[in-house]
Amino acid sequence: MAYHPLTSKITNLLSENKMWFETFEHAPVTTSEEAAALRHYSINQGAKALIVRIKRKGGEKFFVMFVIPGGSKFDQNKAEKLLDAKDIRFATNEELLKITNGVERGGVPPFGNLFNLKVYADKTLFNNEKIGFNAGDRSFSIGMLASDYKKLVNSEVVEIV
Repeated sequence: MAYHPLTSKITNLLSENKMWFETFEHAPVTTSEEAAALRHYSINQGAKALIVRIKRKGGEKFFVMFVIPGGSKFDQNKAEKLLDAKDIRFATNEELLKITNGVERGGVPPFGNLFNLKVYADKTLFNNEKIGFNAGDRSFSIGMLASDYKKLVNSEVVEIV
């Protein structure tokens, strides 16, 4: 099966850095619940990647990635305070496809650094030994150690759920 090129980019990155990981090929999933069941990881081990547009009080607009546990809800108020934002909204489908070079919603991996996005990960994600996520495709997932993810992505650890 042909996956988005990002899938092999991520597996190569993990191999090159000698990090433990496992892969899962499965039916396409769009929700954290579906993904957790197919990966045999808990819903809170799922690393849900959200691409969000920030508008600051001075009018500056930019995109960032928030990564939260799959069973958690993104707290827009906390994110606005964190980034001193006037307005926050999720990327549109068109913006998402442009930013990720064609990765569909539900397939976006929590590697915002691969898209030149600043990454903010909720601290509760790191309560898990392992995390799982769709890796550029709705039918391909990766499981890896949360501590390795933290090192590799160099996300800012914050409270956003």
